[in-house]
Amino acid sequence: MDRRDFVKSSATGIAGLTILPSGILFGKNADKVRLGYIGVGLRGRNHIGEGLLRDDVEIVAICDIQESSLKYCRAQFVKAGKKLPAEYTGGLDAYKKLLERKDIDGVIIATPWQFHKDQAIDAMRAGKYVGCEVIAGITEKDHWDILKAHEETKMPYMTLENVCYRRDVMAVLNMVRQNLFGEIVHLEGGYQHDLRGILFNDGKSFYGKGGEFGPNTMGESQWRTQWNVDRDGDIYPTHGVGPVMNYVDINRGNRFTNLVSFSSKSRGLNTYIDKVSPGNKNAKINFKNGDVTTTMINCANGETVMLSHDTHLPRPYSLGFRVQGTEGLWMDVNNAIYIDGKSEKDDLWDRADTWLEKYDHPLWKKNEHLAEGAGHGGMDWFVFNAFVESVKQKKQTPIDVYDSLTMSVITPLSEKSLKEGNAPQQFPDFTRGKWKNRKNTFALDDSGF
Repeated sequence: MDRRDFVKSSATGIAGLTILPSGILFGKNADKVRLGYIGVGLRGRNHIGEGLLRDDVEIVAICDIQESSLKYCRAQFVKAGKKLPAEYTGGLDAYKKLLERKDIDGVIIATPWQFHKDQAIDAMRAGKYVGCEVIAGITEKDHWDILKAHEETKMPYMTLENVCYRRDVMAVLNMVRQNLFGEIVHLEGGYQHDLRGILFNDGKSFYGKGGEFGPNTMGESQWRTQWNVDRDGDIYPTHGVGPVMNYVDINRGNRFTNLVSFSSKSRGLNTYIDKVSPGNKNAKINFKNGDVTTTMINCANGETVMLSHDTHLPRPYSLGFRVQGTEGLWMDVNNAIYIDGKSEKDDLWDRADTWLEKYDHPLWKKNEHLAEGAGHGGMDWFVFNAFVESVKQKKQTPIDVYDSLTMSVITPLSEKSLKEGNAPQQFPDFTRGKWKNRKNTFALDDSGF
């Protein structure tokens, strides 16, 4: 079966997920999820592509303030032979008209980061499920405001953190749960990705040409680059920390207690601009964000976590995962696993492939054929599917509001630590103590989540 032959899976849920009150879905047919999209730039159109492949999803409406994005999006629908959605445009508040529609069950938010908080809160208050790209908010207060809206409305909020569904990440989660690594002691992860060709272009190409950024350029350079001019901190923590949270049951029997961040000097972006666009004035900009930001986090149960944000220097892509316990460890950078007394040779790495294949997660075994061709090595299908199935089954999302806010609040905490001379920051407990009794149900079986 290929992805276009997707057959709606049975509604067998994960143990411990809350059934939401009836009436949340406005659509008459609960087997079909009706979605609205706020932001149809490059990332938004990736999610559009996932929705167009499913018979259980109807894309009712889209919103974007740029005609170029809407034009690309229309072409996707035409190519797929699907009915064009209603469009909302014209200003920053255009999305509010979309939210007034009673035929939308959930929204996908894929706008620039600074708009996420208000759009998510408005969507929850309009009675919609929220699937939001990272990050949730700019300040710590933003995160508490999102939680307040969730508590008032009871509408689920899910950060679309796809790396939690990466195949090797989930195989290692399977190994952790089967105690292959023993008691977990230390973990690492990060966002280690050369973004220089994304942060700058010539206004004619999305990637890899020119040294310009701002409103006259293409794609993310219109807005994302400015963050590196104005802010110093880990501005994209969720890829590294999302999987780590599942490994040590954060918000579900464990929690982050405090963090401290360190930031290197900033040289990479200036060097890049000078190389690709000699004489460009942007090479003289003082980019506040250090080339490498390192954040250390303590956990209530005694584990330590190290996160790295490294996007300004030449480097191959890697998220730098490390899961280390009393019986062994996994490191993704060298694709290696060592299990004490079980590895092929004492004190020598095994290639991770054999272990990862043996402990391949049931979700991947079951749905590999559906994820084939999806973005980011298939994991985009899994995160989108998790959101859609949650809406369809009227359940809390597997990455819930507490997880989402915990991942995202690392950004303002990191910034504050750096501003205060690497001072430790207390980590907010968005669960208000409920973490002590909550159970980790993420990807606990193969039910579709």
